[in-house]
Amino acid sequence: MAFLLRLLNYRRNAASAVASLSFLLLILIFSVHLVATRRRDDPVSAGAAVTSTISSSSGASSPATTRCDAEELRSLPDNAARCRYLSSPGRSPCAPRGYVDYLAVFYCGFGSSPPWLVLAAAVALLWLLVLFYLLGDTASTYFCASLEGLSSALRLPPSIAGVTLLSLGNGAPDVLSSVVAFAAGDADAGDVGLSSVLGGALFVSTVVAGVVAIVAAGRSGGDDVSIEHRGFVRDVCFLLVALCYLVAVLVLAGGEVTVWTAASFLSLYAAYVLLVSFSHCCSAAAGDEDDDGLLPEHHTKSSKPAAADLAAPLLLAAGNNGDAAPPVPIATKTTSPSTSPPKKTFSRRAMDVLESPLYLPRRLTIPDIAAHRWSKPYAIASAFLAPLLLAFISSSSTTNPIFLLSGVFSGFVLAALASLSTSPSSPPTTRLSKLPWLAGGFAMSILWSYLLARELVALLVSIGLAGGVRASVLGATVLAWGNSLGDLVADVALAAGGGSGGAQTAVAGCYAGPAFNVVVGLGLSMMVAAAASYPRVYVVAVDSPAFEAVGFLVAALVWAVVVLPARGMRLDRVFGVGLLVVYGGFLAVRLGSLAGAFG
Repeated sequence: MAFLLRLLNYRRNAASAVASLSFLLLILIFSVHLVATRRRDDPVSAGAAVTSTISSSSGASSPATTRCDAEELRSLPDNAARCRYLSSPGRSPCAPRGYVDYLAVFYCGFGSSPPWLVLAAAVALLWLLVLFYLLGDTASTYFCASLEGLSSALRLPPSIAGVTLLSLGNGAPDVLSSVVAFAAGDADAGDVGLSSVLGGALFVSTVVAGVVAIVAAGRSGGDDVSIEHRGFVRDVCFLLVALCYLVAVLVLAGGEVTVWTAASFLSLYAAYVLLVSFSHCCSAAAGDEDDDGLLPEHHTKSSKPAAADLAAPLLLAAGNNGDAAPPVPIATKTTSPSTSPPKKTFSRRAMDVLESPLYLPRRLTIPDIAAHRWSKPYAIASAFLAPLLLAFISSSSTTNPIFLLSGVFSGFVLAALASLSTSPSSPPTTRLSKLPWLAGGFAMSILWSYLLARELVALLVSIGLAGGVRASVLGATVLAWGNSLGDLVADVALAAGGGSGGAQTAVAGCYAGPAFNVVVGLGLSMMVAAAASYPRVYVVAVDSPAFEAVGFLVAALVWAVVVLPARGMRLDRVFGVGLLVVYGGFLAVRLGSLAGAFG
């Protein structure tokens, strides 16, 4: 168990190192590939030449827009033909495009021989790892810090903060991935968004909850780790109600979604917040404030203040042994003249250099007043560069220079204000001075998460098209796993080292988190898609993996709400193994369908 805790304590450094090495390998691969393609007659040049010929010969007679057919694309004999197909004039994109056209990279940048196909698969895998890391790290490091600071500055009660701002912080990757997928307007992308949220909810409610139960039982013998009954049943029943509503929309309404349908689905979470608030008020009136399913027993008046709790990093609640800063309040920084920060070792400096390509772009553009990361030069740089980044993204679809000029002007003004109003030794301390920084960090972390989620969805859909795998399958498995691995690591760390309260927090998060992602994530996604297609009705493209995920998720929730109360609300191996068996059944069905498709 001690080895597990040490392993979990250094998880952030390991993830950062893997992502940084993956990024360097990508640079190396593309450098070698560039040299190699200059020495051979590759499909890129052939494809470009043929495309040029088609463009010049067809002229204005070519259709304005020709829809891409994925089956037709895969039926072509080689990558050169596929490259010409993608590059033909007026061809609509075959997959949602981020800043990289991944299908063009696969088919126009690599040959059809097995070595080139292996190299293309390695590039896709490495870039997928980098995107997963960047999305999760942006949410946990910057987005959560801004939300925790806002909840503290706005003086929200812990129970309300737990089901609103902090749930949004934990679920940001899932929610943004779903919103981006639905907003793409592509049927495959929308299926990825739906399947990823449902697959993530299934993974967290089965694998994460099951492992947490097994770890907690092994640590304590399974006799003294009990879960609070009322909050647990409330969270599980709410998730069941949300799934029933979703199934009604997908089946009874034929997948047709209007703005009002999406709004009514979102209103379910508003009702849930009111229920939690009412429960909190009743518990406070009865002198029993620790009786809440979303917060552990030690979040009471007799423990440390709520503001300090909310300032602790959400995804690093256990084991801060060198892998992250300690849980100090966001707007305070204590210094002592008798102590100095420890000198960095050579290995730590080397790691900083390795991580800098992934770290600096976000650090320089996201305002951050977390005390353990405070730096006035970085604060001034972010105040100047954040408006520039916004202006650059806004001007990418237009040639009007007004966006860039306004960004430069706003950056200079904000940088001057930041230079005059901040201290080199500590971040802003007053409530009024913190709010602009927290709001800026919130907005820029959302922008970065949105950009990364868009690239991730585009890459997954492109991999599905290139490999002949349905995008919904990748959404329910690969995207769901990538977005949920942080929950697995953090919750297992809580269960292993956080005592009974840590186990309660971990189990509560396994059901409250998926409830937020399903209702708010899919509700916002459907609302964005329905508003974009208005006055036409938006139809959700539903594939079998989504229904399979719903079915197994309902089975897992029924198992939890029946077995745990029957066993006295004690976490034990029976409860955990049963949940793992449910997810094993889901994987068996998925693998069986894939084997049938390729067989």
